[in-house]
Amino acid sequence: MTKARAGLISFSIILFLLAFFGIELFDAVWSFPSFSPVPLMVVMLVGTGIFITVWLGFPQIKHFWHGVKVTGGVYDDPNDEGDLNHFRALTTALSATVGIGNIAGVATALYYGGPGALFWMWVTAFFGTTLKYAECSLSLKYRQIGDDGYTAGGPMYTIENGMGRQWRWLAVAFASFAVICSFATGNAIQSFTVSDQIYSEVATILGETHFLTFKHTVWTGFELSIMQVINGVVLSSIIGLVIIGGIRRIGNVTGYLAPFMAAIYVTAAIAILITNFSEIGKGFSMVVSMAFNPPAGIAGVGGGVLMTMLWGIKRGLYSNEAGQGSAAIAHSTAKTKYPIREGAVAMLGPFIDTLLICTLTGMVIITTGAWKHTAFFVRMTETDPDTIRQILESGVYNGHKLLNSSLLTSFAFKEGLSWLFSYGDKIVTLAVLLFAISTAISWSYYGDRSANYLFGSGALNTYKWFFILFFFIGAIAELEAIWAFGDAALGIMTFPNLISIIILSTSLRKMTKDYFSREHLTYKEILAQQGSDSL
Repeated sequence: MTKARAGLISFSIILFLLAFFGIELFDAVWSFPSFSPVPLMVVMLVGTGIFITVWLGFPQIKHFWHGVKVTGGVYDDPNDEGDLNHFRALTTALSATVGIGNIAGVATALYYGGPGALFWMWVTAFFGTTLKYAECSLSLKYRQIGDDGYTAGGPMYTIENGMGRQWRWLAVAFASFAVICSFATGNAIQSFTVSDQIYSEVATILGETHFLTFKHTVWTGFELSIMQVINGVVLSSIIGLVIIGGIRRIGNVTGYLAPFMAAIYVTAAIAILITNFSEIGKGFSMVVSMAFNPPAGIAGVGGGVLMTMLWGIKRGLYSNEAGQGSAAIAHSTAKTKYPIREGAVAMLGPFIDTLLICTLTGMVIITTGAWKHTAFFVRMTETDPDTIRQILESGVYNGHKLLNSSLLTSFAFKEGLSWLFSYGDKIVTLAVLLFAISTAISWSYYGDRSANYLFGSGALNTYKWFFILFFFIGAIAELEAIWAFGDAALGIMTFPNLISIIILSTSLRKMTKDYFSREHLTYKEILAQQGSDSL
């Protein structure tokens, strides 16, 4: 059976299950099996992360600085095969991971799981660093260079070329869900968050009864405003102008956009934490204590520690994509002859997006007191189930609106920067816009490469137009369905990648030992040596 036919069958099965069982089927990925207190997804992610970390001798500690040096360009050889240098390969991957997950995802984790969820995001990031190292090293090892000169890499090639053609069905499964995930996680979720943020800003100025912001009932349960439609058209056009240019244009855009957007956001967050310096110690203490000992009122609604852990791990995965395999597609484009070298670069990803940016977001929400506008705070404060239900349905507690997603982060930034100006929330709006666009741009490449693996280059134009269409759909859709589908897609595509890491772990350890047992000269040292040899 050809990959194209297998891909079509895979898509057909997925769409049938979605149509027959609804979104709940895919959301159940994070609760399977129902009889176990710890879902299989959590066991697989954390378990594989711990195994590969110990098996490789804690590379996130031993070889982290080497990754920093490689990223700095000292080893870059312009003559090596590949499309992007180490820095741009990293920024392309980071553009997909440093995004809405760092703004909206952290806020959502705190909204449902409380401050303790941030701790479990750290745990996911620590072991996820090794998963990134593993999946990206393997993707470089088993990548292909196409007839057009562009690289083709990622877990689907790792599975087929590294594990053998008998595993092609698993590679097809990964690529199929990567395409679907590119439409949900890397696309619709991004456009929804941006559109929702812009709508809220405009509604604050014009009011919700203005002809631009007034929401018309399209059908039961679905409302739509003219503003949302405008958002969808404008955002889709921006995305289209970039992705049609291919990986080199994507790399050029993300190489500038990713560092710029991160610098703005991080600077503002640090300013807030300096202002609330006295609250930082209390905040970290709260994170650690609630990770293992949530308030008594929480234990009866969702399992206490388990609920907090699950929200932290889900949003941790979404923030850094470690173990998911998507970032490996971007890193496989790197110009290098040493797979381990790019694997070391990949380790910087979880550090930057989760241990740095997500931590800053979470601490801003906690130290400013914005976390008290969450469902978690309501449940830990109130004891009567009916009262809790009424509060959550109304979305108001003690005269204050409950806030979720990027709106919670916006509120925290506005409160935290109120001593300087009253437009702190606009920084989040700008960050959301830039993060979402950069994430969608990178994810379009992930889906592009997956579609190319399944159907060949002839299908790429069709894929790109569908990607643009889904970006528009996301701008006018509903939050719950998008997040549920995105979480499920992330989870399902993770399994094939983790299986390949485990099966190829022996080969990966040998590659690691071989690489770090030799001396590595910088490119300048190599040129100097070649010059002296020619004399």
